[in-house]
Amino acid sequence: MLWIDSHCHLDGKTFANDRAETIERARLAGVGHLIAIGTGDGPPDLEASIRIATEFPAMFSATVGVHPHDAAKADSATMPRLAELLQHPKCVALGEIGLDFHYDFSPRDVQERVFIEQMEIAAAARKPIVIHTREAWQDTMRLLREHWRKTGLGCLLHCFTGNVPQAREALNIGCDLAFGGVLTYPKAQDVRDAAAYAPADRILLETDAPYLSPVPHRGKRNEPAYVPLTGARLAEVRGIEVEQAAQAATANTVRFFGLPV
Repeated sequence: MLWIDSHCHLDGKTFANDRAETIERARLAGVGHLIAIGTGDGPPDLEASIRIATEFPAMFSATVGVHPHDAAKADSATMPRLAELLQHPKCVALGEIGLDFHYDFSPRDVQERVFIEQMEIAAAARKPIVIHTREAWQDTMRLLREHWRKTGLGCLLHCFTGNVPQAREALNIGCDLAFGGVLTYPKAQDVRDAAAYAPADRILLETDAPYLSPVPHRGKRNEPAYVPLTGARLAEVRGIEVEQAAQAATANTVRFFGLPV
């Protein structure tokens, strides 16, 4: 079986001492490709994912983007530089972008402006987007309806933790859903219901490493080798064989990001 981790952060200090070993563990676990999410520590450094995808070219594709936490760091040079980086041969999407009203590390109006500006850049480049939304569901959906749906381009809700009505709303405006370790948590039945509801061709898998480790590693550092654990839980939820879950999620990820087969 071949799995793909559609969302991981291996560029940071958490993996500084064993990055190569972590990637090898993923390969041995059957995870054949990883999408390095390019938010890093925010502007002015926008190339965190490009560096890791260049260092390990056989295993990685990359995204670039400004996380809502870092929206206030964006300046006049940020958007032109993102537009340039979107043309890098390793760059397959813009993300993760969106709104986070839980921490409010950046003012909400700034988050919204930077979100819209990045959607405009992605649309011009004809690249899909990867969305982060936390405690900002209605505003995120509103902005996607107003600024993204008309493009007809891909939109992925990273680390989907909503319920069935929210899954339905997102799917109806053209979003795909990525499920991570939360799917395995005992109290996450709403998320499992959403994973059972979503069409098979609209589901991706991710780790969000180093965050949100699946059971039985919850509370410890997450890593891409754990994708099969979430995949096995997805198969159980959907009443299918694990190999079917792997094949479908992999095919969906290849399609969404336009990865080479």
